[in-house]
Amino acid sequence: MSEKISYTAAFEELQSIVEEIEQGEISVDELSEKVKRAAFLIKVCKSKLQSTETDVNKILKELDAPDSE
Repeated sequence: MSEKISYTAAFEELQSIVEEIEQGEISVDELSEKVKRAAFLIKVCKSKLQSTETDVNKILKELDAPDSE
């Protein structure tokens, strides 16, 4: 699963899958594949959010650090 996908694209595709499932537009034959894809997309989103949180926290710590002049 080394597919490169942006957070926005993953989130939009995930929303689409959820909508299809909620509206009953997916056949039983497709359901398993859609659920597997949704799980992958959730992992992508979670990973990107965690990475962003780490980056933001690092930047905030740097801003709070006293100047070493």
